[in-house]
Amino acid sequence: MIEAGKPQANPLKMSSLSPKAIIHQKYGDKASYKVEEVQVTPENGCPGLVITQKAPPCLYRCILHLPETTVVSDTFKKKREAEQSAAEKAIEKLGLRQKEYNPTMQEAWDDLAGRVAFLFANEFLSFPNPLSNHFRAALRRDGHFNGFVPVSVIAVYDAKTTTSICKFINPAAEMNSLLVMSLVSRAAAKLSDLVIVSDDRLSVQRRNLYLPEIISSINHEASLSESIPLDVILIPVSCEKAVEPLKLNISATGYYLDVIAQALSLPGASDIIISRTIGKASSEMRIYSSTPKRLFENLSEPLTKQASHVEGSLNIRATYFAGQEIHGDAILASIGYAWKSTDLSHEAISLCSYYRFLFSLLPRNFVSKIPSGPYKVSRDAILAAQLPLAFTTKSNWRGSFPRDILCAFCRSHHLSEPVFSTQSSMLDSSVNLPGSRKNLKATELSKKEKSELGIAAAPTGAISCNIKIYSKNQELLLECSPQESYRKQTDAVQSVALKVLRWLDIFFEKPDLSAEELGLLAKKFDIQFTHNFVKGFSLCHSVHRSGTTITQVSNTTFNNLEGQNSGVTPANGCLACINYTVSLLGEGDSTKEYIESCEEFEFEVGNQAVLPHLDAAVEKMAVGQSAYFTVELPLSELILAASGDSAKTLSLLSPRSCKLEYCVTLLQVTEPLEDRMEQALFSPPLSKQRVEFAVCQIRQSSAVSLVDFGCGSGSLLDSLLSYPTSLEKIAGVDLSHRGLAKAAKLVHSKLNSLLDPNEPTSEMKSAALYYGNITEFDPQLHGFDIATCLEVIEHMEEEEACLFGNVVLSLFAPKILIVSTPNYEYNVILQGCTPHSQEDDPDEKNQAQACKFRNHDHKFEWTRAQFQHWASELAAKHNYSVEFSGVGGTADVEPGFASQIAIFRRGEESVSSMECGSEYVQIWKWSREDVAVNC
Repeated sequence: MIEAGKPQANPLKMSSLSPKAIIHQKYGDKASYKVEEVQVTPENGCPGLVITQKAPPCLYRCILHLPETTVVSDTFKKKREAEQSAAEKAIEKLGLRQKEYNPTMQEAWDDLAGRVAFLFANEFLSFPNPLSNHFRAALRRDGHFNGFVPVSVIAVYDAKTTTSICKFINPAAEMNSLLVMSLVSRAAAKLSDLVIVSDDRLSVQRRNLYLPEIISSINHEASLSESIPLDVILIPVSCEKAVEPLKLNISATGYYLDVIAQALSLPGASDIIISRTIGKASSEMRIYSSTPKRLFENLSEPLTKQASHVEGSLNIRATYFAGQEIHGDAILASIGYAWKSTDLSHEAISLCSYYRFLFSLLPRNFVSKIPSGPYKVSRDAILAAQLPLAFTTKSNWRGSFPRDILCAFCRSHHLSEPVFSTQSSMLDSSVNLPGSRKNLKATELSKKEKSELGIAAAPTGAISCNIKIYSKNQELLLECSPQESYRKQTDAVQSVALKVLRWLDIFFEKPDLSAEELGLLAKKFDIQFTHNFVKGFSLCHSVHRSGTTITQVSNTTFNNLEGQNSGVTPANGCLACINYTVSLLGEGDSTKEYIESCEEFEFEVGNQAVLPHLDAAVEKMAVGQSAYFTVELPLSELILAASGDSAKTLSLLSPRSCKLEYCVTLLQVTEPLEDRMEQALFSPPLSKQRVEFAVCQIRQSSAVSLVDFGCGSGSLLDSLLSYPTSLEKIAGVDLSHRGLAKAAKLVHSKLNSLLDPNEPTSEMKSAALYYGNITEFDPQLHGFDIATCLEVIEHMEEEEACLFGNVVLSLFAPKILIVSTPNYEYNVILQGCTPHSQEDDPDEKNQAQACKFRNHDHKFEWTRAQFQHWASELAAKHNYSVEFSGVGGTADVEPGFASQIAIFRRGEESVSSMECGSEYVQIWKWSREDVAVNC
């Protein structure tokens, strides 16, 4: 635990007013913003590229008209960014500076009284905003309530101005709306010639009547409106009572706060405390509850002492929901006045939406191994998903990212945004980073060999990340400083955020942990926390203890699988795609209520990304098979959060004698990507080792031309350009337009950078990319010094691989051909399975777990004997010699190299020029001469 003492301040400064706010402060409605869409001509970035490129994103520009000047912003992807840019330019042009407000105590009191006086002026009612609409509605109240505006309304709806003044009178007011109410009431009492403060000091009325035309206008507006039926949720103060839905009828001629007060058995709107908004910023969802009766007895005492008379009446559920103390029964409602309108905006809140939102707010576990709610909600899979065990790769992650979930958690609990700090260090490649296995370190070129080839040693970048979480008062609550380092900053940030989330899950799941046990658990997660953290979240533990009794999802009844066994089964690391439905079965299976479903739900197998019973079912299935099983009920809030018809669901849940039924179908299994496997198991990755192997051959042969068959997105060509070589001409061939477009942009950028005199020089004179089938001959690529075909042939049928070998050696006839392909025998190490030859008897194969191909797109993978037989026959047939090597592993240690390589060398016989054959389509070209002319 972090030592107590002087609060540790957040190094990030509080943000000041935005540029738009500064302009509004100066000009108000005289500032006019006009945002227009900007038409942008697509840039392909590669002259000569003939493939149609994706349309660029829409851009916006803002024109800001002010009395003194007009400014135009730069272009941005978002409208609000364009508006802020225009405001920033106007500030710079006019020399405006944000005025710092730092009044004395007396000046603050005077300003607060002045603000109250302004709110009760005739002019204020003409401004169409939420607060002025409350003032207008107060003039429609009945009897002696007419014209009285609740102090709570001023404290909440004028918070930006009023609170900013109140905090100079009492700093605690910044986080305490009750204290703001006290100060506003006290300031209003000084304006006895202008306003009347009620005896209970909970409301304020203008002393003199408003102008008749104002009253007439307000009554006319009411006559045009209609009554509003509003669905709300009643949250009883007693945790033994269940929350329940209520229907309120908001009269067009009345005040909606009076209706809510009546539902809470309160005298009127002035007796209501209004919480902050809950949920998204545009929402008007708030908690409404009763005002403490002794609120104004002693302003010098802390608020906790002022409210001591209601000790024991704290509404735990509403307090946790609102993020501030709520006493007595409370109502959750979504209703409020809109900006620039006199209309009431409203939205019904059902039990389902209540539980769903509450569940997304809670950071704790409901049942064993069930994760943070926000992640389940982001996946729209309350009864299926759970927060994964680890952040493996960005491409495998589904749902909200850990960093976003942690930021949302801090916002929902009124904490400062978490501070992420990354540190990077350059380590020797022998350092074992996460995602690599030291006993599988790949053999690479020695330092001496690299020196001879002019290849600089490439150190490994180790990136670590730590997180600090602060309170709104900038007190350090929690810090996580993991020991692990990562190759990518994204992996470091997401992994440490996930670690914090998982610790928070356990912290809230087990509220009865002793201080010693909690400390040991935190140490396991590399976390330190303060006493303020435990104190601040003690209420969350109270909510946890007050919840419905948890039923562990332990007893699972599996029925037999349906459908034929396709032989395609999920394995750790792959992505499984399932279709599932969850239904609530009544007693004796006589009643069935649909709860949740998803047509296509994808998750990473082996990473605890779904609930245990669902994971166990999928492990037993093959693609195309379905399974039905039942489980005991989890916490009822889980089911209500997922349910669409909460009333019917509640009726089934009441006896607690029902079960959940799952129906699951395995739709598809996507094997781990080959390059992901290489990066995880080899350092440096096999792809980089293959490039260095090719560079070695180029340097030894002094080759000046190279063609890459199956160039894909150009990774090999781009990597080759990073090394000093004798190459003057390069070309690439592929059948993917998308891959060729990426390759063009990548290689074009790299080539132009090599022309910079400040960068390493290159002898490169020309480059081209072609769309074509590498089993067909094009005379343009005949007679190159080196041809490469790395990890390509396994994506063809074996007959096509043989055809390619014949075509490339007999017609293209390069001096050297380098072909690499996976060594099937090495899969026993990569996958931890039993090796089998592809000619083995199928029945014998089924008796043990056979190794799978490394990629679902591989048509075959050869053993060393098969590959050497294929290459030797081709070499003998076309007057080439051949030698064998590889990368990843060693030749003399079983099972050899992970990626096996054949190097074909052409015999001394001259090769005649070939002119016949099909012609590839040139997609892109580059030449040094053209660049020089354009410059």
